[in-house]
Amino acid sequence: MNIDDLEWQSRTLGGISPRLVTMLVERGEVELLVQAASERGEWFCAQAAARELSRAGEVERALGVLEPFIEAGWNRARWERAEVLLEAGRVQQALDSVRPDQEGPASERVCYDFAKLLAKAGRLDEAIIVLTPHLDREWILSTLVEITERQGRDEQVLELIAPRAQRARSARGEEQWNFGPSNAQDLQAQVLERAGRVDEAVRILGADIAAGHFVVQNTLIAYAELLSRHGRLEELRVLGTGERADETLAYYARALEDDGQADEAEAVLRRYIAAAEHPDRFRWPLIELLARQGRIEEAVEVGRPTFDYHDVCLFDGVIRLLHEAGRLDDTLALLDERSAEFVEEHPSWFSSNRIWLLGEAGRHEEALAYAETVPPDTYGLTVDKARILEETGRLDEALTLLGADTELRSSEVPEFLIRHGRAAEALAGMPSLAELHAAGRRRNAAMYAGRGPNNPSF
Repeated sequence: MNIDDLEWQSRTLGGISPRLVTMLVERGEVELLVQAASERGEWFCAQAAARELSRAGEVERALGVLEPFIEAGWNRARWERAEVLLEAGRVQQALDSVRPDQEGPASERVCYDFAKLLAKAGRLDEAIIVLTPHLDREWILSTLVEITERQGRDEQVLELIAPRAQRARSARGEEQWNFGPSNAQDLQAQVLERAGRVDEAVRILGADIAAGHFVVQNTLIAYAELLSRHGRLEELRVLGTGERADETLAYYARALEDDGQADEAEAVLRRYIAAAEHPDRFRWPLIELLARQGRIEEAVEVGRPTFDYHDVCLFDGVIRLLHEAGRLDDTLALLDERSAEFVEEHPSWFSSNRIWLLGEAGRHEEALAYAETVPPDTYGLTVDKARILEETGRLDEALTLLGADTELRSSEVPEFLIRHGRAAEALAGMPSLAELHAAGRRRNAAMYAGRGPNNPSF
């Protein structure tokens, strides 16, 4: 077991990836996970195996799976061991096994992990103490709010948040754009809300928004969502139709719809689409509203002016909407209306969606015939064709096709085999962790070749 390989695996999700591991867990292949952890040094397999064994009450086996990783110096394994011990009721042993060194300051990450463990152990006071020195970091402050929910600590949390929220209010006026924690105002409102002080949350955050005393757009969205949750239509109208309409009109429209005023919601959105300098941001909320009312044809027409845009975002959303509505022929017709220039600009997106939709419509032979007309180097084509073959039961052909494409992700063939009950074969056919790491280094070296002496080291 090599610590460099483990670090590469964790950083890149290499080796037997979390996606593959999840597939194995869902199929009850715990023993295969144990084997891969032991024989291949696969961290994600070890992590999942330990958790599954722990849930099954096999505590000593779970600890045994993790022990070689701990001996190799893999720090995440120590924390997984603590989780297993905690779940087994061995609380003090769990905490002592990862307790930060009292002789020096612990890193933010260590404090975060230890606080989460303390909270799970019911030692909330200690958890708060551990987090407090780091509350100027957004993710740490969010963790404080998270672990104290429904724990009777709202007033204590508000006291910790208040000075940081106040500093955030003044940051914009002082042009402190990298201020942290930039989410303090959002979290202050969230804790006030869960403490039952909704009016206070609306008043404080609303005053900040009105005065422009906030740093990031998330604060604006948090206010719109707060108003939406509590049906504050008038405040939402002021927000959604004011200078922040680009970001918040959709929340006002949805609140109107939820209040039984769908016609007014539609009218507001159509007015902005007709009059705004950049109307397209208002099209999707209207498309969704019309779709919820079953007015699919009208929804499509709202989006149609954007269908040839280079980013295809709205068009893709309409394609998914029509698919969900079972309108597969209409969806294919929309695709086939696109110009040759559009197809040339979006080759993989277009071909992938067309093959997928033909398959969804049961037109498998047509999908395969179309796939043969697509340039063979089109990204994703092999997987798209294999999926159609798989859907028609031509499993050997699909597997041969996937196995012959050396450019595919290393997990494509194993995923296929696992889906079809051949999990042991899937893992046996995978290169070792060291081989995959070496291949990754070669790819990166080729990618960065010729970029000068400052090439990164992998």
